[in-house]
Amino acid sequence: MPPLTSPRRSALADQVIAQLRAQITSGEWPVGSRIPTEPELVEQLGVARNTVREAVRALAHNGLLDIRQGSGTYVVATSELAGVMNRRFAAAEPGHVAELRSALEAAAARLAARRRTEQDLRQIDTLLERRERAWESGAAEAFVEADATLHMAIVSASHNEVLAEIYADLGGVLRDFLRADVGEELRPEAHMDHSRLVEAIRAGDGDRAAAEASTHPFGCRAGVLESSAER
Repeated sequence: MPPLTSPRRSALADQVIAQLRAQITSGEWPVGSRIPTEPELVEQLGVARNTVREAVRALAHNGLLDIRQGSGTYVVATSELAGVMNRRFAAAEPGHVAELRSALEAAAARLAARRRTEQDLRQIDTLLERRERAWESGAAEAFVEADATLHMAIVSASHNEVLAEIYADLGGVLRDFLRADVGEELRPEAHMDHSRLVEAIRAGDGDRAAAEASTHPFGCRAGVLESSAER
């Protein structure tokens, strides 16, 4: 009996996968968005339905897409590693996720205080204002996205490519836990002032920036710091 061999995917399917992945990694299709329907992709790409279906299934298998029967196909991660992170840590202990986020964000804030550029500061200021407007609007999901985007900008200001990539790949996990912390309704007691963190980065005070950043992940979830310390 001949040995089993892996079936070869068609070169055309690989090209379609590359195009769809590019839409995701570029942000054209952001996390949480629904991608075009199968007939729409067939028309846009000019390929057969089976080729589109094969490409979408491959990206779903790799963790970038989630196929939801009766609803559509949604972007759930921006890279294969992010997809793995989402699956691996979906049921992680919330306190442990908060501790990881605290460590990463404190390190990034310390570096950002030393390395940030004027362009970084302008971007961070803009995103801080957007975060405050989202909070004032009372829209929980808009606040989650605005908060996550601000923190990503601060990590990017560290100008440490490895740290930024790891943090970005964990983005889906961190958003999910922040979403659970915030809930469907924004509560006044859950608001965390980030202006002191931004001012410490602007002043080049790495110690103060790190101290501010390290406490933020524990701010929304009441008692998570204490429960984590007991483990």
